[in-house]
Amino acid sequence: MSDLLSEDELKALSEGVADGTIPVDTGYNTRTKVKKHDLASEDSTLGVNLSSIEMINERFIRLFRLGLVEVLRSTPKCNPNKVEIIKYGDYLKGKTAPLAVNMIRLNPLRGHSLVVIDPDIIFQSLDVFFGGIGSTQQTGALPPTRLFTPTENRIIKLIIEVFFESLKEAWAPLIELETELASSEINPQFAQIADENDLVVLCRFDVGEGEKKNAIDLVYPYATLKPIRDLLRNRVATGDGNELSDKQWSEDLNEAVSEASVELSVVLGQLTATYKTLMTAEMGQILYFKKEELARVDVYNNPCFLAELGSVDSQIAIKIKDSLDMLGLSKKERNNG
Repeated sequence: MSDLLSEDELKALSEGVADGTIPVDTGYNTRTKVKKHDLASEDSTLGVNLSSIEMINERFIRLFRLGLVEVLRSTPKCNPNKVEIIKYGDYLKGKTAPLAVNMIRLNPLRGHSLVVIDPDIIFQSLDVFFGGIGSTQQTGALPPTRLFTPTENRIIKLIIEVFFESLKEAWAPLIELETELASSEINPQFAQIADENDLVVLCRFDVGEGEKKNAIDLVYPYATLKPIRDLLRNRVATGDGNELSDKQWSEDLNEAVSEASVELSVVLGQLTATYKTLMTAEMGQILYFKKEELARVDVYNNPCFLAELGSVDSQIAIKIKDSLDMLGLSKKERNNG
């Protein structure tokens, strides 16, 4: 207890620090700039530039707009908003029932995502579907427990089908998605795709214009995109998204690769010898080895094929009989294994 400072000593120490008589900038790393970091919080940057997701959204909205034209026989105005990263609880605060809340799975991505459709979009689409001009009723007067009618649910299903097809095609250059509708709700509070403090990526798409402008939200949990953040980081924009130019570029690349020269070597057999045998080997000495039924063809020292050795027009040639996998196994060996 004698090592503890008394009350008077503590007071004197505090006064000395306050008036500057006691230096406090001594020690190691006193000039190091420190940035506070909450270990309990998640990294809101995802480790990628969100322009990758915005590029996917741009492609998606073009496809979605065309899909709605086929279904609704009208040309709705659709535009993506800037991608946001927010807490899931903050997103839910701005949402009140009734809404078309759809929990979806995007395999192979883990977890559930959300597609939330404003009811005005459903009512406008329903009116257009039956030949109207897209008029709607005031949703503010709707009770929170108001359920969608079978006809309205049919419109929701049509919109979701177009949404799924457009989303799969928009993600196709990056990853092949399989979409699945897990469940539907009218209250977003019942759609627990993440905890309130968890981060989510909000992609909002405006549909319509002026007083008729409403939104469709696509909400990815942070944990869903985190495993593929390297893919998102390395995503290279193709520019105008022209599929014809992409196809031409692929064809040109394949043609260039097909003209490249590769080095092949044919291995007739292998033998094992002692170090003494090699050290005492002389000119003319014969080393025996077992000749395999088929020779192995290596490409840059990588086993690729099995072949018969022969001749054609007085030239030594090989005839490919089987291919080898990365483990050096033939098709026959793979089937037997």
